[in-house]
Amino acid sequence: MMNQLKTVLLLGALSAILVGVGASLGPNAFWLFTALAVAMNLVSYFFSDRIVLRMHRARELPEAEAPRLHGIVAELAGRAGIPKPRVFFMDDPHANAFATGRDPKHAVVAVTRGIVEILDERELRGVLAHELAHVANRDILVASVAAGLATAVSHVANALAFTGMFGGGSQDEEGGSPAGGLALALLAPIGATLVQLGISRSREYLADETGARLAGDPLALAGALEKLHRAAEQLPSAATPATANLFIVNPFGAVTGGLSRLFSTHPPAEERIRRLRALAQTVRGPAFEPAGAAPRSRLVR
Repeated sequence: MMNQLKTVLLLGALSAILVGVGASLGPNAFWLFTALAVAMNLVSYFFSDRIVLRMHRARELPEAEAPRLHGIVAELAGRAGIPKPRVFFMDDPHANAFATGRDPKHAVVAVTRGIVEILDERELRGVLAHELAHVANRDILVASVAAGLATAVSHVANALAFTGMFGGGSQDEEGGSPAGGLALALLAPIGATLVQLGISRSREYLADETGARLAGDPLALAGALEKLHRAAEQLPSAATPATANLFIVNPFGAVTGGLSRLFSTHPPAEERIRRLRALAQTVRGPAFEPAGAAPRSRLVR
């Protein structure tokens, strides 16, 4: 129920930003952008997962290519009491993963080539448990809708900023101010980002805890986060900032403080790791016992 409320608030806030851009341009633009906001709500709800996967050039990974990876996902999904999500693969050296889809029946888990190469099987299992926790907690819709609508706001704002800089549009009695439209076009992406941040950080802490309990191995996820954050600093992602909140770690590397920390889509890595290590003192679940962990290259052929 809480996540349904978050979805409604998120749709409303990002729609208001989109409509606000139109209102600054005049009555005609207001109605056009209102219609656009309604259309984007529908598209984001039903197709946000496909949009995100296409943006990152992800392809569905057949079970024959990665039987062990599919087996881990199936096992964890069974523990979480949800259908097994489809598994997608991104041929990207950047190490990361995300989950998307509007509900558990339509869920997708996506991993990059980089994450399969740098994590051992136990650590990758911890990451997959984190992503399935997002699915089980019913918050992947919130993240996917945020990414879809934030992308739309950013594209519209960029177009309006380009038009404003080159004198597009004119001011009349019924129209809006071009200068005001340009200012709003510059501020709209910031507003969209702040809306995303309002829900993104808390859901990461929750998914860390839920995933650690699901796998029965908090230290595996803590170790994976350490590796992934170091890797992101060395090789940042070429992903768009609008989808950064979907990934398990910030795809653009660590934040150092000040405004960068304020606008980060993820909580501080050191705090996430500290919480997981503290949780390990209390979790006594069926920890993963690798009987000679499979070589990394065998997880995805």
